[in-house]
Amino acid sequence: MANFNRVILAGNLTRDPDLRYSSKGVAVAKLGLAINRTWKTETGETREETTFVDVDAFGRQAEVIGQYLKKGRPILMEGRLKYDTWDDKQSNQKRSRLTVVLESFQFMDSQRSGDASAPAAPRPRPAAPTSAAPTSAAPASAVPGPGPAAAGAPGEPESVSEPDGPPPDDDVPF
Repeated sequence: MANFNRVILAGNLTRDPDLRYSSKGVAVAKLGLAINRTWKTETGETREETTFVDVDAFGRQAEVIGQYLKKGRPILMEGRLKYDTWDDKQSNQKRSRLTVVLESFQFMDSQRSGDASAPAAPRPRPAAPTSAAPTSAAPASAVPGPGPAAAGAPGEPESVSEPDGPPPDDDVPF
């Protein structure tokens, strides 16, 4: 039977990341994430719930999170679920918890000029070729093809995507 353990979460940090180092020198950051969900009931009443998730980050990602993220900052993260069990020394009971082990993340805002509410700048998208046909006969050098007039810059591959399709450098795995 196939197994798949992957979560994608977007939310706000509930506290400043706790950055520490293991005895072997590996950075470990522990952070809390709050994910809000809003929906309307059948009667039209707006309801909201918040889910709190503990996240563990390791290595360079832990250091970057510890350096740049603070309580309240939004973050988009991808990771895997991990189930921990242990014996509580005070109550002699078995304890358990489900956490997320961070594998990748993205900042969802920017901190330019100390403004925490500024939206992140969108990534520029390469211009797609236009599909408008010329009204008069175009010279051979203006017709798209394998020549230098069709290439955007030296060394770039020729773009053959539709204007509404993905950018030419997009590598979609499915």
